[in-house]
Amino acid sequence: MECHVEKNKIQCTCTYEPCSRKGKCCECIAYHRKQNQLPGCFFPPDVERTYDRSIARFIQSYRG
Repeated sequence: MECHVEKNKIQCTCTYEPCSRKGKCCECIAYHRKQNQLPGCFFPPDVERTYDRSIARFIQSYRG
């Protein structure tokens, strides 16, 4: 499978600039899964900027 890093970077909403996984979605997902987290792109922009990638924060973000 071919990775389209530059194309992915255009759509990446992660604001953590020194991230070496930006645009490499499979690496990003694997990294956050290992940390028991979700990638920043799963969160609303205001929550993403807090860098709290926890599953609990994800659930809290989308509860009505």
